[in-house]
Amino acid sequence: MALSTAADLVKAPLLYKGKVRELYDLGEHYLIVVTDRISAFDYVLDPAVPEKGNVLNQLSSFWFELTGSMMDNHVVHTDVKQLGDLITEPELLQNRIMVTRKAERIDIECVVRGYITGGGWRQYEATGEVNGIKLPEGLRKNAKLEVPIFTPAAKNDVGHDEDIPMERMKELVGDALAIELQEKSLRLYEFARDYCDQRGIILADCKFEFGIVDGKVILIDEIFTPDASRFWAKENYALDIEIDSMDKEPVRTYLAGTDWDKNSKPDPLPQEVVEATTARYVDIYNRLTK
Repeated sequence: MALSTAADLVKAPLLYKGKVRELYDLGEHYLIVVTDRISAFDYVLDPAVPEKGNVLNQLSSFWFELTGSMMDNHVVHTDVKQLGDLITEPELLQNRIMVTRKAERIDIECVVRGYITGGGWRQYEATGEVNGIKLPEGLRKNAKLEVPIFTPAAKNDVGHDEDIPMERMKELVGDALAIELQEKSLRLYEFARDYCDQRGIILADCKFEFGIVDGKVILIDEIFTPDASRFWAKENYALDIEIDSMDKEPVRTYLAGTDWDKNSKPDPLPQEVVEATTARYVDIYNRLTK
């Protein structure tokens, strides 16, 4: 059974409804509920994908715990039973909730790229640079970079985030904070890259969000999930191709093969596409955590 919203299950004010996550106000803390909604090309699609929210929330919880000695994060607990009668049907939210500290979000998406692909490749093809960072000539699509690069984006509440050079980030948040976020992001990426490598997975790139609590920078949102990272199975790695990512690739592939104009919400996804997407999310979860 897929969950499209928790609004009828939570007796707390709904502060924000994103494409996947819902944020509720518990007073001292926030409650994040991860639904099974799925988006592509800026549209939330129908139907929701069973198990997707469970995987995203449990993977984030796994990684927050694994990196907790390296860096503070916003997690208070992930136990729905501790919420008592605030949740009307706790069994439906058992693996989907995260109670967090209230942080002041830093409006920068902190992206680290270990491979030149996706939007980074498109920038490189056009300019030889990514976010103002000059890269060696002659790189091929999907090539591993000699050193991972930090390529931030300014967060926009409307429309797409804007790729920016480090100098612009310093103007927005100050030199000291920009450098701290860069160092923290690169350190996290390198840790997870090595962890994934031992499990037959390439972490091509990823993004982080940070916030401030009591004057200290902490990790917030989600980390190293299929929605916040580009995972490749080692057996699928090759240069100069579109590598099948371990995420909602079945949805993107299906939509690309239809006559959908991308200017209106597409028709509901076929059941076989939904099932294939569920299998992708469950597979990456099992490969990373078992």
